[in-house]
Amino acid sequence: MDWQAGIARCVITPRNDVWLAGYGTRRAADGVIHDLWAKVLALQAPDGKRAVMLTTDHMGMSRTVYDAIFGAVHERYGLAADEFMLTFSHNHCGPCLTDDLVDYYPADDAQRAQVAEYTDWMIARVVDAVGEALDDLQPAELSMSMGACGFAVNRRENTEEQVRELRSQGLPLRGVVDHDVPVLAVRGEGGNLRAVLFGYACHPTTLSFTWWCGDYPGFAQIDVEAAHPGATAMFFNACGADQNPLPRRELALCEQYGGMLAAAVTEVLAGEMQPVSAGLKTAFEWIELAYEEVVTRETLAPVAAGDESDLHVRWARRMLGLLDEGAVFAGGYEYPVQAWRLGAEDGAAPSSLLLIAIGGEAVVDYSLRFKREFGPGTWVCGYANDMAAYIPSRRVWEEGGYEGGPHLDEYGRPAWRWAGDVEDRIAAAVHRVVARVNGG
Repeated sequence: MDWQAGIARCVITPRNDVWLAGYGTRRAADGVIHDLWAKVLALQAPDGKRAVMLTTDHMGMSRTVYDAIFGAVHERYGLAADEFMLTFSHNHCGPCLTDDLVDYYPADDAQRAQVAEYTDWMIARVVDAVGEALDDLQPAELSMSMGACGFAVNRRENTEEQVRELRSQGLPLRGVVDHDVPVLAVRGEGGNLRAVLFGYACHPTTLSFTWWCGDYPGFAQIDVEAAHPGATAMFFNACGADQNPLPRRELALCEQYGGMLAAAVTEVLAGEMQPVSAGLKTAFEWIELAYEEVVTRETLAPVAAGDESDLHVRWARRMLGLLDEGAVFAGGYEYPVQAWRLGAEDGAAPSSLLLIAIGGEAVVDYSLRFKREFGPGTWVCGYANDMAAYIPSRRVWEEGGYEGGPHLDEYGRPAWRWAGDVEDRIAAAVHRVVARVNGG
């Protein structure tokens, strides 16, 4: 057992009156379906190199929250940015967080205070959990394999009614999907299963009610842990920005999708898995994604006057306020790109896992592209380190629509749309960080 692994977890279900995140409305919680969690996997290679992944049941984390968590992790535990990966499931039945979608909700000062109070409480808990995982390091074996689960639907190509009709007729749905379920098993002495990390590319938006719940990833983790007592199940969202669980809006469907995903994970665990050899390399970059056009007083004025939705009025008036204070808007946004190589540096199967993590709501084209370009043993995690915004591929950018069109304002950016080279910039950065973890 050349690896060392440590596991920790903490409940992050709000204890105050913070609203539920997502959908841009006032949603006060009515109660708890099941607790929300933050979970930590710490790894250490034989040379002492460490890496820590933190998964949470949050909708998204702003750069402000990332900086606060990573800053504390760096100061207390000495981890560098490339050694720490923060992921969030994008669950819409979790709480609002500081500076995430700041113009999205009709919040007043009292609600903003609740958000700040919850965020500070949560940060303290998850930073402590990172320390607990590092203190828990013990001999481990890592193994990986790939399953499949088919409930994710390309929402750009299929309406909910079309999904029901096509499935009833036994006909295929339209559009690209990524139904892979990557699974990493962490086993201790005697082969005891200690942790399971798994991913899937799909929005956790089965539910739109006002109860705390982890949506389908929450139910999947509960089911995996029930099937494997003593193990901690951890979920990461792949590149599912254009993928929905359809049909939806029913708790029974949410439980069904979670059960389907858990069954895929359990099937993988029961089968033959590939050992991940000891060895760890990490790399990280902040890159600039350029805006197509930065807003000005002239372009903001009609929006601020109320020609659009309340959300956009709030955004435009805040932008004008910043200009009044002397702000000069940048021409782009700083965006995180990260890679970990677990195992042999040459990437030779079956001993090596390449984990690529990119920020924001990336569409499925990114995971399909990088798995094609870097080959077997490549996993792609979206929703990592910063919520950022929707991240379209070139194809989706040219098609437009919600994921590819002018919606950066909803994320509080001083622009409506990314420049058309957004995929080129991200792909170039991914190739750079992968080259570094491959020893190039």
